[in-house]
Amino acid sequence: MLGVVFVLAQALAAPARSMPESFADLAEQVSPAVVNITTSTTVAVSTGPMPMVPEGSPFEDFFRDFMDPEGGDNGTPRQHRSQALGSGFVISEDGFIVTNNHVIEKADEIKIEFFSGAVLEAKVVGTDPNTDIALLKVESDKPLAYVPFGNSDIVRVGDWVMAMGNPLGQGFSVSAGIVSARNRALSGTYDDYIQTDAAINRGNSGGPLFNMAGEVIGVNTAILSPNGGSIGIGFAMSSGVVTRVIDQLKEFGETRRGWLGVRIQDVTPEMAEAIGLGEVRGAMVSDVPEGPAREAGMQPGDVILSFDGKDVADTRELVRVVGDSEVGKAVRVLVFRDGKTLTLKVTLGRRETAEAATGPALPETAPEPQETEMLGLTLTPLTDMLREQLELGAGIEGLVVTGVDETSAAFEKGLRAGDVITEAGQQKVTAIADLEDRISEAKAAGRKSLLLLVRRQGEPRFVALSLEE
Repeated sequence: MLGVVFVLAQALAAPARSMPESFADLAEQVSPAVVNITTSTTVAVSTGPMPMVPEGSPFEDFFRDFMDPEGGDNGTPRQHRSQALGSGFVISEDGFIVTNNHVIEKADEIKIEFFSGAVLEAKVVGTDPNTDIALLKVESDKPLAYVPFGNSDIVRVGDWVMAMGNPLGQGFSVSAGIVSARNRALSGTYDDYIQTDAAINRGNSGGPLFNMAGEVIGVNTAILSPNGGSIGIGFAMSSGVVTRVIDQLKEFGETRRGWLGVRIQDVTPEMAEAIGLGEVRGAMVSDVPEGPAREAGMQPGDVILSFDGKDVADTRELVRVVGDSEVGKAVRVLVFRDGKTLTLKVTLGRRETAEAATGPALPETAPEPQETEMLGLTLTPLTDMLREQLELGAGIEGLVVTGVDETSAAFEKGLRAGDVITEAGQQKVTAIADLEDRISEAKAAGRKSLLLLVRRQGEPRFVALSLEE
C-alpha cells in the first residue's frame, strides 16, 4: 500500500512547475517594452476672497502674496497643473501602448518614458471605462520593443507571475508572486480579474502581469488594502478581456458591444422550484423593453439557458458573452418558458447606443396604506392616484405594496412599501383576487413558492416567496 501511495503522489506532483531560480532573464527580456506614464491635467482652483486689510497697510502685500502667489485676480479661479503617475506597456513596434483608463483620464498631456530613458508624447486612441482600459499611440523614428499577449484562459491558480511598472514613482520596478485566484469580479459588468499576491502599489496601474514565457496575461488595475499599500491582494484585468477591447479601440476608437435588450437577474433555488426549472442555472428575464429581444419574441419570465451555442450559468456570464458578440449578428437563444424550452433568433443591437438613449430611473414615492394582507405584504390595487404618486406609466397595472411584515420572508427578500407586483406565477395581476388565484393554483400544483414580478422605481425583478408560511 505504501508503494501505491508513493507512486500516486509522484504522478500527481509531476505536472507541477518548480519555483524559478531567478526572474532576472525574464525581467531583462520584457523591460524595454514596459513604460512609465506621467500625465498632466489643468484644473481650476479658486483662491477665495482675500481678507479685508486697510489700503496701504504693511500687511497688504503679505496677504496678496500668501493668498494668491500666482498673481490671479482676487477671488477668481486660476489654473493649476496636476500630475499623476502610472504604468503601461508597448504592444506593437509601431507604438501602440496599453494602460488603465484611470491613469490617463482627463489628462491634457501624456508623457511616455521608456527603459532606455527616451521620452515621447502619447495621444489617446480610445478608452473603455467599463474595463478601465485605454489605448495610446506614440510616434517613433525606429521600431519599438513590444510584448505579446498570452492566453489568460489557460492560467492556473498557483502559476508564477511577474508584475512590472512604476509603483510610487519608483520606475521599472519588478515584483513576483503567484496567481491567487481567477475570474474575480469587483464592481464592473465585464470584470474578469486575475488575483495575484505579486506586490502591486499605486503607480503600478496599467502595467503588465507576465507569465513565465514573457506574455502579458493581465493589466494591473486595483488592489484590496486597508491602508493603501500592497498586502498581497492585487487584481489584473485578464488578457482575454483586454485583447477584445484593444482590437475594437484600435479599429473604431471606441467599444462596440453586442446588446440583447433585456433586464435580467440570477435564478435562485426558490425561483427554479416555482417555475419548474430542474436546476438552478441561466438568467431570468425580468423585463423586455423595446429592442432586439422584444422583436424576437422574448418575454418577462423567460429563463435564458444558452446564447449562441454557449451555456449560460448566470447573469454575469450572459452579460459577458453578449458583450463579446458582434453588433448586428443573428444569434440563437434557448429559453425556458411555461415548462418547456424554445429557441429564439435575435439580431443583436449595440449596447453603447442603447445606454446613451436610456432615461433616468423614476423616483420612489410612498403610497397611502391599505388593509389587504397576504404573504407578509399589505397590498392594494394600483389606482390612478397611486400611479400618479409613484410616477408610473399608464400601461403599468398591478398591486401596490403599502407595507411589509418585517418578520416575513417577503421582508427578507427585499420587498418594501412602494413596490408594485405586476405578475404572479408569470401571469398578470390587477386585483387581489388575481393574486389569491395564483396562490391557489401554485399550491394545487404542489409548488412551495410563488414567483412574483416586482417593479421598483420602474426597474423590474423577480422574487420567489414561500407559500408555506
